[in-house]
Amino acid sequence: MVLAFPSLQHTIAQTPETGILRVSEIFFSLQGETSRVGLPTIFVRLTGCPLRCSYCDTEYAFYGGKGMSISSILEEVSSYEAHNVTVTGGEPLAQKKCLILLRLLCDAGYSVSLETNGAQDVSRVDGRVIKVLDVKTPGSGEAKKNLWTNLEYLTHQDELKFVLCDEVDYQWAIETIRKHHLDHICSVLFSPVYGKLDPALLASWILRDRLRVRMQIQLHKLLWGEGPGR
Repeated sequence: MVLAFPSLQHTIAQTPETGILRVSEIFFSLQGETSRVGLPTIFVRLTGCPLRCSYCDTEYAFYGGKGMSISSILEEVSSYEAHNVTVTGGEPLAQKKCLILLRLLCDAGYSVSLETNGAQDVSRVDGRVIKVLDVKTPGSGEAKKNLWTNLEYLTHQDELKFVLCDEVDYQWAIETIRKHHLDHICSVLFSPVYGKLDPALLASWILRDRLRVRMQIQLHKLLWGEGPGR
């Protein structure tokens, strides 16, 4: 096996086998969202999530998966010989040892991003990790779970994502951005719920209202549909 980074071999050797995470899947694809859209990326999808958003497209990751040592995860990641890694879920921070995985991936030289639901504490996430933090809208059914203290731990490299079901969600998002001055903290992403909110309609609202946000659609779904491993 050819390791993607020379430092990774040392990192694996120093990682205790007892660090176990439950993993739904590890796969190689194009990043479908965020400002990294289109970049070849290794995805580590961890199992389990405490939220039940109405539009969730990864329900298969709520349960099951397999227990893997952190060193085994690092070895599998290395087999793809790519630079970008995204740790996602489910909700990755629901497993405490995710923090160790994130740190070790950074130590090994990867460019690491974390996709998290906004209801988990991000204060202990390694500062080198790009945090992509959801802001749950009313349409998600989980808006009361937003942990607003997380805003204190975001920097300009991080991103806030609003997944929008309809115009009610859109107007709520605008009010939330203004209330918390979110567009002055980091990049703000607006994403339409796949198959529910017309992307062209969302684009027209953003242009009409002169918003300082980045609109995104899920590239991976346009290319391959909604199956796992993409």
